[in-house]
Amino acid sequence: MAKLPEIGKISAEVFNELIYPHLGAKKPEILVGPQHGVDVGIVQIGNKAVAMTSDPVFIVPEYGFKRAAWFAIHILASDVVTSGLAPTYLTIDLNLPMSMTEAELATVWKTIDEECKKMGMAIVCGHTGRYDNCHYPMVGGATVLATGDLDKYVSPKFARIRDKIIITKGPAIEASGIFATMFPKFLTEEFGEEFVQKAQPLFYKMSVVDDAMTAVKTGVRDEGVSAMHDATECGIWGGVFEIAQAAEVGIRIEKEKIVVEEGVNDICSLFKIDPYKSISEGTLIITCREKKAESLVEILKNNNIKASIVGELIDSKFGMLLIENGKEKKLEHPRVDPFWKAFYNALKRYKEVES
Repeated sequence: MAKLPEIGKISAEVFNELIYPHLGAKKPEILVGPQHGVDVGIVQIGNKAVAMTSDPVFIVPEYGFKRAAWFAIHILASDVVTSGLAPTYLTIDLNLPMSMTEAELATVWKTIDEECKKMGMAIVCGHTGRYDNCHYPMVGGATVLATGDLDKYVSPKFARIRDKIIITKGPAIEASGIFATMFPKFLTEEFGEEFVQKAQPLFYKMSVVDDAMTAVKTGVRDEGVSAMHDATECGIWGGVFEIAQAAEVGIRIEKEKIVVEEGVNDICSLFKIDPYKSISEGTLIITCREKKAESLVEILKNNNIKASIVGELIDSKFGMLLIENGKEKKLEHPRVDPFWKAFYNALKRYKEVES
């Protein structure tokens, strides 16, 4: 059997060998089931499509509890919106550390409530308690559901050869946002205070809710967006590889055409990580019919979301191709995200400096 990773999500091999063959009862109403690299499952209930995702509730006190709660709820919603449907319902389980205070919980919960209202998402059930042996940052789990018409959801199964690949915001949004928030002292020492002030707003780009809901306004399937994927662990290279693999096609992508947010390359260089392989919650990978690609980029830009057409889907016989510095080479899935090691090394160094 394939080995579990030292840290982070399981590999495609573990998923295929262990998880995928054991999925409980078979149901004909499942429209999109579990797939490696696909953010959402979709079932048909009556005449509606219901998309659903489950994730940990991820609270990092060092962000500040308001900011941490914003991030937690946007992580949860960002997966479900890749279905093309708006987040509708939330169920949430909070298994809180004994160290959490009433004031901290109030800040977290009121922030979750505020963000859910902005998204139009209702909280319908859950569980809340404090327990021994529960620790930050994983303080529970949640499921988000999105509902819509059966002809309005998107999925890699609708992607086609010659669809254009569009990427929003660019590489390492999450990695850079977290480093700027957690370690401003290191950034200040290297780049100065002004750089830090400009870099810290990257934190609030760590969501694809607006990206996805804006993108589908151009139309879906043969009228526009065919599939979407949130570039989380293993970043853009992992994300484009996964969306093509799920669609059973190849890709041809040009690195130099990918937009990059200000400060990202400098931050990633300081912490010695490749931005294109690094975790990037907030970066949306979109496949779109060629006829709508230009107008899709335009509507994203009009909503203050950087985006560009960076490549296209090709016949699977050509494989996964990356154009870098004018040269074509095979694109490999990174498999291990460099962010985690760099983050824990920086955290160790930070504690040593502070002690």
